Amino acid sequence: MQAETVKNEKTVNLTLRKGVFFPPWILLVAMVAVSLTNGEAFLEGLNKVTSWILDNFAWAFNFTTLACVTTVAVVYFSPFGKVRIGGSKARPMMKYLDLVWITLCTTIAAGILFWACAEPLYHMYTPAVAEGVEPGTANAAVFAMKTMFLEWTWSPYAIYTVATLVFAFVFYNMKQPYSMGSALIPVFGEKSKKYNGLIDVICLFALVAGVAAALGTGTLNIAGGVEKVFGIPSGPVSWAVIIAVIAITFIISSVSGVMKGIRLLSSINAKVYMVLLVFLFVFGPTAFMLNFSAESMGAYLQDFFHMSLMTGDVFGDGWTKSWPIFYWCNWLAWTPITAVFLGKILRGYTIKDAIKCNFVIPAIFSIIWMGLFASASIYYELNGGGLYDTLMEKGTEAVVYTVFEQLPLSMIVIPFYLFIVFISFVTATDSNTNAMAGLCTNGVTQEEQESSAWLKIVWGLTMAVVTWILISFAGIDGIKAASNLGGFPNMFLMIIMIIGLLKISRNPQKYDIYKEDYDSSGRPIESPRLEVEKE
Repeated sequence: MQAETVKNEKTVNLTLRKGVFFPPWILLVAMVAVSLTNGEAFLEGLNKVTSWILDNFAWAFNFTTLACVTTVAVVYFSPFGKVRIGGSKARPMMKYLDLVWITLCTTIAAGILFWACAEPLYHMYTPAVAEGVEPGTANAAVFAMKTMFLEWTWSPYAIYTVATLVFAFVFYNMKQPYSMGSALIPVFGEKSKKYNGLIDVICLFALVAGVAAALGTGTLNIAGGVEKVFGIPSGPVSWAVIIAVIAITFIISSVSGVMKGIRLLSSINAKVYMVLLVFLFVFGPTAFMLNFSAESMGAYLQDFFHMSLMTGDVFGDGWTKSWPIFYWCNWLAWTPITAVFLGKILRGYTIKDAIKCNFVIPAIFSIIWMGLFASASIYYELNGGGLYDTLMEKGTEAVVYTVFEQLPLSMIVIPFYLFIVFISFVTATDSNTNAMAGLCTNGVTQEEQESSAWLKIVWGLTMAVVTWILISFAGIDGIKAASNLGGFPNMFLMIIMIIGLLKISRNPQKYDIYKEDYDSSGRPIESPRLEVEKE
């Protein structure tokens, strides 16, 4: 049997999908060239495009995100939750805990490191006009915290979960091609396959824009820490070195494959997260963090629908477009490619298990993280810590280090934090490099899921260069503009996937090739839990 498996693996013919690889890659190279020759004009053009997107489609981004949350909840409690990805006889690729770590570390976890301490200060001193609160007050602090819960918990993870569930089911249970375009089939049928290449091109371009934005914030975060610890000024030269080190590391990890590099890094990353949380809980303003987090969570739940759909247009306020909608764009830019990666490692687990892994557990972790770090930042600011002054004078990346300076052992904790930031961005980026290379490859199957190493290297280097150009010539504003640009086309794909997932959940037997996993009435038969699921 083993010999037969080896023989089959050797016959797999992996070839380059030239029509998928070259269009987004050439377009990105052209963008880099234009930005280098005329950076101001490039940024101006980028801002005009993104302003048009936000002015005309803010409402659509809000409704799409809210629909994702609703859809995940509906699917979780539906009979579809019993369906096993890959059929009842499918064996999981890894233990469930490993799956949780990978999911946590490849979605938004890297972002919470950068924004958890700095972002609440922005909201405290420039709150949304619709809230009617005085900047810098206790009411503004509550608004800041409930905004952090809105932007970093259930909503973003719902976006990722919808796309991941659709891809996993279509790839494993419908035996469709390894392409994000396959997600269209439940809605438009087999005829939509002819657009698979086009969909993958759009997703690849959108992701590089999104990755550049995320990697850019990570670079600034690390640079701020390096300046704090070693006195090396944060600037284009140090950014180039940091990006180069991150790129080399995540390329090596990605080339080694999911089961080696990515799984190992995710496990390390998650454990370091836990250590940092425990440290802050023990040595930070514990009582305040718990009390304020509970109060703010109540405010968030009470105002969830209002905040989820707010645009601020009637007030002439651009706050919503600069913050929640910026994040919806950012998550959407990442989502399709991330879904391809997360979906392929879900084989052998049920839909309900997948929702717990991709939605419930990460959102709860993010609630705890924001509840501690964001509330600690607000506490120190209200008690004379000078965090907002640091934000204005030294930039976003410096705030978290000011928070650590309020705690004991700061000179040990800051280097430790630098390590976690580095590993986080390596983990998030190498998983996407793996998925991007997979979409550019013909011959990826359920048995053979690793693409050529050279493709991973090319995409890794491309993202590194684009990131350096973006932060060197466009700054934070450019990062936000790139994210908006990447998320716009993916919003329409997400709407289709929401419809597709709801259609599948109503009658999964219709789409599933494993008809034996359903009873005579078409309801899924619950299969017994496997030993690896219990570990």
